[in-house]
Amino acid sequence: MSQNNNESANPVLTFEGKKYLINELSNDLKESIKTLQIAETQLKMHEDTLRLLAISRNTLANQLREKLKNVE
Repeated sequence: MSQNNNESANPVLTFEGKKYLINELSNDLKESIKTLQIAETQLKMHEDTLRLLAISRNTLANQLREKLKNVE
């Protein structure tokens, strides 16, 4: 799903290869579009969080590995 935000008064939604004039859609459909955009934003945010956690975990494991080298 993508939304073309060129400077027109009627933005276009491109969904599954078809284009729709957003201002001509029902309020129910507009609400569904907004909800889907929120869901996509949340997914991206959580994916970024998972990447940061993985990096942190690897860093902590590397620090532990270095500290354990000195233990007999």
